[in-house]
Amino acid sequence: MRQIFLDTETTGLDPAQGHRVIEIAAVEVINRRLTKNHFHVYLNPDRDIDPGAQEVHGITLDFLQDKPRFPDVVDDFLDFIAGGELIIHNAPFDVGFLDHELGMIGKPGVRQSCAGVIDTLRMAKEMRPGQRNNLDALCRHFGVDNSSRTLHGALLDAELLADVYLAMTRGQESLIIEMAEPQREAGQLSEIARKGPLKVLAAAGDDLLAHQEYLKGLDKAAGGACMWNQLQGDPQAS
Repeated sequence: MRQIFLDTETTGLDPAQGHRVIEIAAVEVINRRLTKNHFHVYLNPDRDIDPGAQEVHGITLDFLQDKPRFPDVVDDFLDFIAGGELIIHNAPFDVGFLDHELGMIGKPGVRQSCAGVIDTLRMAKEMRPGQRNNLDALCRHFGVDNSSRTLHGALLDAELLADVYLAMTRGQESLIIEMAEPQREAGQLSEIARKGPLKVLAAAGDDLLAHQEYLKGLDKAAGGACMWNQLQGDPQAS
């Protein structure tokens, strides 16, 4: 599975008011492992940056004067995300800005190039209702080191989001690894068989109920894509 963790920085909050994307970063994860493959670019917006936005990301217009414009990098960007599953914190914001940039040059929105979009902010709100669920709060909750994040930066934030998402969905990691491992050699299986039959202890009572409740929460956080449920049935039906 190829997943792309994406973040942007912008000149302001609303593309309908003429605000533009000034930084795009996307990092690649394959089978829940970060690769060294990433896309990162700064962009000249041909307009001023709102003071409030500049306080958040620290990017100045002077810094962007010699940077490319969105049409100069759009093909490389679309090639990078092609076929991948986009994972974004507050996806409507970033997707809205990217779709606006694409629309200005007559290209279809990002969903036409990727395999789907997951919003980790929505996931976090379902997992942690009533709590702060910005990226810093999630890093603290899941033990992700964000000590180098003094300002918002798209590349660092995309990398942190990947770590946070992997922690949020850690319950599926062992199953994926197990399914990806090759089968044991016949000699190894024979060695196990010589030790006699294995005793199987089935879960029951409170342990079984606790397991079912955990699967419900995992399935909700994963947007209905929990692999355990696909293999052994929906826990809510039990």
